[in-house]
Amino acid sequence: MRKGAFWSIPLVGVLAISCNTKTNPSSSEEGKRIPVTTIIEKDISLDRVYVADIQAIQNVELRSRLSGFLEKIHVDEGMFVKKGQLLFTISDEEYKAEVSKAKASLNSIIADAKTVELELERVKMLVNKKILSPTELDVAKAKFSAGNARIEEARAALDHAKAKLSYTHIYAPYDGIIDRIPLKPGSLLEEGTLITSVSDINSVFAYFNISENEYLEYLRTQQKTKDTADEIVHLILSDGKEYQFSGKIETVVSEFQENTGSIAFRARFPNPGHLLKHGATGKIKLTRDVEDALVLPQKAAFEIQDKNYVFVVDKANKISMRNFKPKARLNEFYIVESGLKEGETIVYEGIQNIKDGMVVSPALVSLDSLIKKNIL
Repeated sequence: MRKGAFWSIPLVGVLAISCNTKTNPSSSEEGKRIPVTTIIEKDISLDRVYVADIQAIQNVELRSRLSGFLEKIHVDEGMFVKKGQLLFTISDEEYKAEVSKAKASLNSIIADAKTVELELERVKMLVNKKILSPTELDVAKAKFSAGNARIEEARAALDHAKAKLSYTHIYAPYDGIIDRIPLKPGSLLEEGTLITSVSDINSVFAYFNISENEYLEYLRTQQKTKDTADEIVHLILSDGKEYQFSGKIETVVSEFQENTGSIAFRARFPNPGHLLKHGATGKIKLTRDVEDALVLPQKAAFEIQDKNYVFVVDKANKISMRNFKPKARLNEFYIVESGLKEGETIVYEGIQNIKDGMVVSPALVSLDSLIKKNIL
């Protein structure tokens, strides 16, 4: 019995030591030195980027208005053309013949009408002499009117034949750049065949869509400041470089797209070097000045179930987890919409090693220095 009691004492001691070993690490977390920073308000320029569709001011398809063979191409693809310049010629022998036939028909009808006119004068004279009855005069007048109607019909036919003949020569509708020409001389054209298109790209339109909330924000800013600088936008080309000329927002369409909830803006950019082409893509950068924006580093935030949180440090150096709503992202920072206020201290780094309710030893990091480092 005494021997059994003797061996039980060390076992109790081991259990006590084991328990102490398990509790020590958690207590050692208290007072850990953690980098913190203070939330500040700052006037900033907020850039938002949107995918843009670039279109020529004018882009017209040139199609054949009649059937025939493409006789001659007077320009080349990518060539700059002037308004009224001859571009294409379609074989015209058939249409010249139609014009000649219409002229001959008109002349014949005019001659017939002249005969009817002379007959009308003769009948008038005989009626006046009471040799013929007035009924004969009415018949002569009706024939004269019918002859004049046939003349108008023949003239219309001649004008139509001349118009068709004119369609055998295709001219530039305005100054612009010729697009690809898929056809070659001798190609058979049907009515409506696409020959090429002409783009006026001295200026271009850039269309981009923004959300309804951003639209309302833009509109309120416009109404509040009435500053035309808010209408200035910049274009980022597909290679990531910024286009040298700034553009200006000209108009907003009247309806939101039902499937996306966005609305389209149109900006105009000058294009003196014709660098921008119809159908090109890019990104619109819209810059807006925000006064007293509440700024915090993205590194300090974390997400749980699609919500954003930070660890806030109180005056007793105790940390607590708090949800906030971001308004926008800018470089390495959040612009806070709600949930936090200026002057509050938050954990800047090491958020993965702490938990809610801990007491820490804060090491202050200046948010101003972080902003200058990241060129906010």
